[in-house]
Amino acid sequence: MVVKTFMDMDQDSEDEKQQYLPLALHLASEFFLRNPNKDVRLLVACCLADIFRIYAPEAPYTSHDKLKDIFLFITRQLKGLEDTKSPQFNRYFYLLENLAWVKSYNICFELEDCNEIFIQLFRTLFSVINNSHNQKVQMHMLDLMSSIIMEGDGVTQELLDSILINLIPAHKNLNKQAFDLAKVLLKRTVQTIEPCIANFFNQVLVLGKSSVSDLSEHVFDLIQELFAIDPHLLLSVMPQLEFKLKSNDGEERLAVVRLLAKLFGSKDSDLATQNRPLWQCFLGRFNDIHVPVRLESVKFASHCLMNHPDLAKDLTEYLKVRSHDPEEAIRHDVIVTIITAGKRDLSLVNDQLLGFVRERTLDKRWRVRKEAMMGLAQLYKKYCLHAEAGKDAAEKVSWIKDKLLHIYYQNSIDDKLLVEKIFAQYLVPHNLETEERMKCLYYLYASLDPNAVKALNEMWKCQNMLRSHVRELLDLHKQPTSEANSAAMFGKLMTIAKNLPDPGKAQDFVKKFNQVLGDDEKLRSQLELLISPTCSCKQADVCVREIARKLANPKQPTNPFLEMVKFLLERIAPVHIDSEAISALVKLMNKSIEGTADDEEEGVSPDTAIRAGLELLKVLSFTHPTSFHSAETYESLLQCLRMEDDKVAEAAIQIFRNTGHKIETDLPQIRSTLIPILHQKAKRGTPHQAKQAVHCIHAIFSNKEVQLAQIFEPLSRSLNADVPEQLITPLVSLGHISMLAPDQFASPMKSVVANFIVKDLLMNDRSTGEKNGKLWSPDEEVSPEVLAKVQAIKLLVRWLLGMKNNQSKSANSTLRLLSAMLVSEGDLTEQKRISKSDMSRLRLAAGSAIMKLAQEPCYHEIITPEQFQLCALVINDECYQVRQIFAQKLHKALVKLLLPLEYMAIFALCAKDPVKERRAHARQCLLKNISIRREYIKQNPMANEKLLSLLPEYVVPYMIHLLAHDPDFTKPQDVDQLRDVKECLWFMLEVLMTKNENNSHAFMKKMAENIKLTRDAQSPDEPKANEKLYTVCDVALCVINSKSALCNADSPKDPVLPTKFFTQPEKDFCNDRNYISEETRVLLLTGKPKPTGVLGTVNKPLSATGRRPYIRTTGSETGSNISVNSELSSSAGNRSREQSSDISETGVSENDENPVRIISVTPAKTEPVKNKEINSDQATQGNSTERGKKRPATASGTENIHQKPEEKNVDETGPSLAAKTRRGRPPKPEPQGATAKNEETSKPPVRGRKRAAVSQESPGSLEAGNAKAPKQQDTAKKPAAAQRQIDLQR
Repeated sequence: MVVKTFMDMDQDSEDEKQQYLPLALHLASEFFLRNPNKDVRLLVACCLADIFRIYAPEAPYTSHDKLKDIFLFITRQLKGLEDTKSPQFNRYFYLLENLAWVKSYNICFELEDCNEIFIQLFRTLFSVINNSHNQKVQMHMLDLMSSIIMEGDGVTQELLDSILINLIPAHKNLNKQAFDLAKVLLKRTVQTIEPCIANFFNQVLVLGKSSVSDLSEHVFDLIQELFAIDPHLLLSVMPQLEFKLKSNDGEERLAVVRLLAKLFGSKDSDLATQNRPLWQCFLGRFNDIHVPVRLESVKFASHCLMNHPDLAKDLTEYLKVRSHDPEEAIRHDVIVTIITAGKRDLSLVNDQLLGFVRERTLDKRWRVRKEAMMGLAQLYKKYCLHAEAGKDAAEKVSWIKDKLLHIYYQNSIDDKLLVEKIFAQYLVPHNLETEERMKCLYYLYASLDPNAVKALNEMWKCQNMLRSHVRELLDLHKQPTSEANSAAMFGKLMTIAKNLPDPGKAQDFVKKFNQVLGDDEKLRSQLELLISPTCSCKQADVCVREIARKLANPKQPTNPFLEMVKFLLERIAPVHIDSEAISALVKLMNKSIEGTADDEEEGVSPDTAIRAGLELLKVLSFTHPTSFHSAETYESLLQCLRMEDDKVAEAAIQIFRNTGHKIETDLPQIRSTLIPILHQKAKRGTPHQAKQAVHCIHAIFSNKEVQLAQIFEPLSRSLNADVPEQLITPLVSLGHISMLAPDQFASPMKSVVANFIVKDLLMNDRSTGEKNGKLWSPDEEVSPEVLAKVQAIKLLVRWLLGMKNNQSKSANSTLRLLSAMLVSEGDLTEQKRISKSDMSRLRLAAGSAIMKLAQEPCYHEIITPEQFQLCALVINDECYQVRQIFAQKLHKALVKLLLPLEYMAIFALCAKDPVKERRAHARQCLLKNISIRREYIKQNPMANEKLLSLLPEYVVPYMIHLLAHDPDFTKPQDVDQLRDVKECLWFMLEVLMTKNENNSHAFMKKMAENIKLTRDAQSPDEPKANEKLYTVCDVALCVINSKSALCNADSPKDPVLPTKFFTQPEKDFCNDRNYISEETRVLLLTGKPKPTGVLGTVNKPLSATGRRPYIRTTGSETGSNISVNSELSSSAGNRSREQSSDISETGVSENDENPVRIISVTPAKTEPVKNKEINSDQATQGNSTERGKKRPATASGTENIHQKPEEKNVDETGPSLAAKTRRGRPPKPEPQGATAKNEETSKPPVRGRKRAAVSQESPGSLEAGNAKAPKQQDTAKKPAAAQRQIDLQR
């Protein structure tokens, strides 16, 4: 009744207020406040709340202590709000509503310790709030608390803690409603509470007073939550965070970075634009010295790119730096960041960001490379294959397919396997239906760049090779057990293991797999089906799953053995190509021919699609020939043969050649149609078509002799040198016919060779070449007569290669002819009617022909040392393209082990090449060749019997002999010439001495010492020749001794010297003389600078009319990706090959005759390095003072340029120079009145043809070289051209 009375009373009833005052005072007595009955306490609290309402604004209680007790009592009663199902809940709600409406707690502001009451109230309300409360309860609580905050003098730290504690993640998860209540409360009171919050964070963050609050350790969590609630709550806090970002404590910086990453990266945050100084300071943490800080910064970038694309520009530069971070994990996360954003939306990542991922595909760490490759593959599949974002997005990432396939060129087997996996899953998904899969492959192949096409072809070739290895292994299982069989099986297993990841472990797994194959016949049959030519893609899938199921072990969740076998099966399984697939490809090509395909929609022209389709089928005809055998396929190919496109017809012929072995028996209709077409192509097609037609007839027809005779006879009778443009195809056909069927055509060909090829064609110049001074012309500008002569030289070689014997001495005559061609610089008749570019073509053809004949043992034996040296000097030809093509041919033959080891010595001469790219290419060729030979010796135990022809170290005597006969080496005591010899020696020895395998350093030293005990077999009785040989030996010994401390050990075996180049050592002959003085030795090793300055060598007079000199580039060997360090090698600064300077554009065409050439040198640039890392010391130490000099350099595209003979010499005080003489033959008279000028002071005598001039600085030398001293030889009578007539019938 008392409660009802007070509830009904209002503030205006003064009489009642006075009447009930004693009751009001009585209700505040200890009896009621401490009453044990809960309901009584609740009713008393309701009465007291009404009393405060009625007597407001003054309370009837004057004692501060009594007021405190009353409010603490009321606060305790509010705990009853927790149970909404309680019968008394409505009274508790009334109590809360009354207090909130009247703002009764504001009375407490007058109390000294009011903070205790407020803290208790806040804690109570936050503890009782739960999800069963309705919105009214929450609103009254908010009203009650916000009035205390907003109308008080300030918020104490303890009261602030009672609010903020609900934002901490642990509490937030326990009571979500309390978090929401605190969140709304802070939003409502933001203006009032912000200074209190700022003070709290200032105390903790700036002053470091963690004791001010129990929440000090949660400051960063609180900042995050407060920012999400209302950024205005932290207006004064953000500058404090900038201060913390610069803390000396790495862990503290990490915590701040984590916090700011969330603040900047959250979806609706505009903090980066509102607070630019803080944003810039945060970006600076991308370069933090502390690895975890950089890692956290990079992880943030992904969310930022996705939520704030406008900040991508700011992030790009920092991600660029981090993509080269020394830490693998950071480089990895940069890729993850960019790819994650790209997969969300390609527009979020710009081309520069994708470029960073592209770079990392060549990272030194496999984990980083893999992430980059897989990320790009996923982007390609999403945007190109599935076209999820339209054509623009597909165009943006169209480069990915090429880049991924380029990685197949890397040496790592892991890279190759990943490319194969990516191709099968992302570029051309193997799980697509056949038609869709082949359409994908067809247009992919048509849109790839040439290098990617080569890589894809190589991938199929490698897979096919591995299939053949497995097939051979299964064949060995069918043979009876024997020691030879076991040895062959072991070799085959080692070969297979090399094609799997981690070959060391793979060997054990492959052996285990081999044992399983031997024991399980069913497994063997499954594997045989998998690699059989008739296996379809669906069958392959079944076989792989079946074999994996048999080898799986349920008790072993991670089975490395099974993983290795899966790698093997994935490589050999034909998951893309079978007969059905080839048929689908042919149909696609037919649609392109008919014009009904979607070529334009796929971004390729119909002509490109047809040509690429034929090339694709041609490649597949090598790897899957059986899949082509159908009338429908061959009919389509016949249709291609009739097309006007020469490349298409050529590819079609080659497909017939590779796949048509059963045409004659199974498809007579195709045979009868094909024969006349092949005949026509062999007689009147392009040279390439003629070659393929002859080989096709030889490969697929049983009566090939008759067929070839029908081509040979009319062609041989109709040869006419007066119409050279009609000669090229017949010469190609005749050459290949004589090579393929020597027994039938060798004899009739001999008269053709003697009477027509040599006398009528090669020894006559019917037309006059264009005298434009160019050293090289494009193929289409070469005169038909020269093209015919080049084919004539090739015909001679093919004819000899077919005979494979020298009984008629035809090979000797041919070699003399080729040598004469080289000596005469390509102008065999010496009538000066032939142009310089045509002479270059003929020199290249002659040098390549000698090299081709050397691949046949019977002809290699008769090639004299002089002829070998002439051939070798082609690699120093004055024409860049001649050097380039010759080096490529040389490498190709050496790497297949077709050429004798002595030909590898030719690469030593590349040290003189004026173009750094050529030197870098030669070094790569040497590395590859040496690696292949050493690997071959390891894998083939029988190879030990042929060490003289295989062991790379045995190239040293050949190299020494070759350099002793180098026409540039005329004065054994000339320091400049010795320096050149030393650089050539070191060019080869540096690669050989990378490792001291089997004490090879001592072995090479022993070889050089042994050579000094012999004589030069080429001219044993000539003192000067032997002196030059011994001098080169001493230079070699000097280099070996200076570069290796291990060369003084005993040689493992006594080296054998080639008798073709060195005589047998005489018993009493002792040669302990030093052929180079101590002073010269020091000069060679220390590289004392030459006296002439660089600028003084720019405009020296030419030593031959119209000849432009070559200036050696001082650029680094950036073409080489492999660093070779030998023992006790000089510092990186000691090799000029490691310097880098680029030449600017000269503004003239490469082969112009009279350019006005302005050479300017730009500052040094360094090409991107595969594993380039920022924040790591990459500077090369020990640079000599000479390295800083700028030098004129010749770029590869500008070196074949002749200067004007009228050009005046800038250096008027320079010495006058003698005219240059030619190597090995009398000089030609100079045109009267011509003033020869050259950048070098002289050139050595030329033998065979003009050499590319040696630069002022040879590779690897320490000094800036000046021009060589003039040399002059006595002139002799020029032999008449008639004396060069060669009779091949002798």
